[in-house]
Amino acid sequence: MSDQIGKGEEFEKKAEKKLTGWGLFGSKHEDAAELFEKAANCFKLAKSWDQAGAVYVKLAQCHIKLDSKHEAAGSYADAAHSYKKTNTKEAINCLEQAVNLYMEIGRLSMSARYYKEIAELCEQEQNLEQAMHFYDKAADLFQSEDVSSSANQCKQKIAQFAAQLEHYQRAIDIYEDIARQSLNNNLLKYGVRGHLLNAGICQLCKNDVVAITNALDRYQELDPTFSGTREYKLLADLAAAVDEVDVAKFTDAVKEFDSMTKLDAWKTTLLLRVKESLKAKEDDEDGDLT
Repeated sequence: MSDQIGKGEEFEKKAEKKLTGWGLFGSKHEDAAELFEKAANCFKLAKSWDQAGAVYVKLAQCHIKLDSKHEAAGSYADAAHSYKKTNTKEAINCLEQAVNLYMEIGRLSMSARYYKEIAELCEQEQNLEQAMHFYDKAADLFQSEDVSSSANQCKQKIAQFAAQLEHYQRAIDIYEDIARQSLNNNLLKYGVRGHLLNAGICQLCKNDVVAITNALDRYQELDPTFSGTREYKLLADLAAAVDEVDVAKFTDAVKEFDSMTKLDAWKTTLLLRVKESLKAKEDDEDGDLT
C-alpha cells in the first residue's frame, strides 16, 4: 500500500512540475493530466481516498484548461466518489462542480443523476432540508428528460421527508400528484393505493376531520377501485376514530392492517404522532368530565 502511495506522490510531483515548467500551453496540460490520472489510480489502489480525491480535482482543472468540459465533469465525479468514503462535504462540492459542467454541455440526464447522488449524501448526513432541495432539482431534470420513474422516486423522497418535518400539505400534494399520474400507466397503476394511503396518513397528521373525509371522497373519485381496498378501509376507520376521539378504535384499526400488511417505519412514526395527539384530546375530554 505504501508503495502505491509513493508511486502516486511521484506521479503527482511530475505533473505539478509539468504545469510550472516551460512548454506549449495545451501540451503541458495534457501531459500533466496523464500524470495526475496515474497518480489518482495509485492512490485508489492504496485506498488513500483523500489523496485520490484531491488529485482528481487537479485532473479536472487540467481538463478545464484544455476546454474538455465532459472530461472535467467526469474527473470531478471521480473525485467525489473517492471523497465519499472519507469526506461527505468535499464529495458534495465535487458533485456540484460536475453537475454545473454537465449542465453547460447539455447533459441533463447526467446532471439529474448526480443531483440525486448529492441528495442521497445529504440524506445520509440526516440533512433532510438539503436532501429535499437536491431531490427536487433531480426530479425536475429527470422530468425534462422524460424519465418519469426516476422523477417519481425523487418526488417520493421529498414527500417522505416533508412529512417527517411536518410539512404535511407538501407531502399530500406530491403523493396525490403521483397517484394521478400513475393511474394512466399500466405498470404504475398498481401503486396508486399505496400513494393514496401515504397521502391519507399525512391528512390524518393535520388533525382536520373534515379535510380527511373530503380527501377520502376525492380519492374514490380519482380511483373508483380504491374504496374496495384495505388501504381505504384503514383510512376510513382511522378517520372515524379521530372523529370520535377513540384511541382504542384507532389502535385496533392499525393492528388489524399491520397483521396483514406490515407497516413500514415511516408510516408507523406518522401514525404514532396522530395517536399521541388523539390521546391528548381524549385525556382532555376525560379531564373535562371529572
